[in-house]
Amino acid sequence: MIPKQYVEPELTSPVDLCNPDGTLNPAAIGWSRHPLHRCNLIWTTRRPKRWNYWCITGDKFLLSIALSDRGKVAVGSAYFFEYETKRFAGQTGETPNGEGVVMPEYVHAGLDYPHPDIHVSMEAVGDNTTILRAKTDNFDGQPFEAEITVVRPPGHETLNVVIPWSSTEFQFTSKQECLPATGKFRIGSETFEFAPGTAYATLDYGRGFWPQRSSWNWAAASGIQQGHVVGLNLGGKWTDGTGMNENGFVVDGRLTKLSEDLIWEYNPEDFLQPWTIRTPFTDRLYVKFEPIFNRFNETSAENYHRVVNQAVGYFNGYIVPDNGEKIELRDFFGWAEELQAIW
Repeated sequence: MIPKQYVEPELTSPVDLCNPDGTLNPAAIGWSRHPLHRCNLIWTTRRPKRWNYWCITGDKFLLSIALSDRGKVAVGSAYFFEYETKRFAGQTGETPNGEGVVMPEYVHAGLDYPHPDIHVSMEAVGDNTTILRAKTDNFDGQPFEAEITVVRPPGHETLNVVIPWSSTEFQFTSKQECLPATGKFRIGSETFEFAPGTAYATLDYGRGFWPQRSSWNWAAASGIQQGHVVGLNLGGKWTDGTGMNENGFVVDGRLTKLSEDLIWEYNPEDFLQPWTIRTPFTDRLYVKFEPIFNRFNETSAENYHRVVNQAVGYFNGYIVPDNGEKIELRDFFGWAEELQAIW
């Protein structure tokens, strides 16, 4: 796909994602600085894809807690990665066809997934706080329990966008970076803490109907760079040709939206090789990504196959926000991934 530059409409008022018949509401197409969409998905036979994926990155380790209903299967999960030792541990709990799984229509809303293999919950408190919890007796052979509090600072901007493949295939995503996170989790007899000021959460909230064969690239990072609180959200493949994308970055709570496709250069045969991501039409973004670990995840069911390679590591390069101030990125921890799916 040849990269393109285009004009994306910015939305400023609440809107329903779907028409009463379940098709895409044309008024919902656009992006916004705060979540404005009600994801009122309607279906009879073909199930939508719905997920809430959280990842908290600190100065020494990361923790992810997630729930996704992928149509053929619902998956609750938690995983941990320690940067220096490259120690990885995790657990999942799968429910065929997502039976009984309830996913909210709004971004800031609670959910609960009490699976026998892992209990995942996300409690919405007030207007701007989410408490993430996960518990299992078998986190790679050890008991695990986590409680993390995530706060959205007042006025903090996020990247919210509808990707329209057609009137019957479309996706709303809310990508939220740089959300301060605190809390503790326990693996066996070890306790790990995200102390105040040391960790930030990223949310990937998604709701929609996807093409049966899908692929995407996604990169994200949150943290302190050159005295600024910076968050990256970069995408590719899945938005090609739609005239919309999920590309942008947040600096000190203010979103800069990039209305152009990005150039991704990486080796799909070896995800631990360096990656390069850049803007082709403007000089707003250039990063090199040096992975230190690749998380491979594969899920299969009847007429369903999903493979994710999520590399974690460090970004170096620069961004140029709307105010024109160039910000150098140095050893900025985050991830870059590729997904291939038949779902």
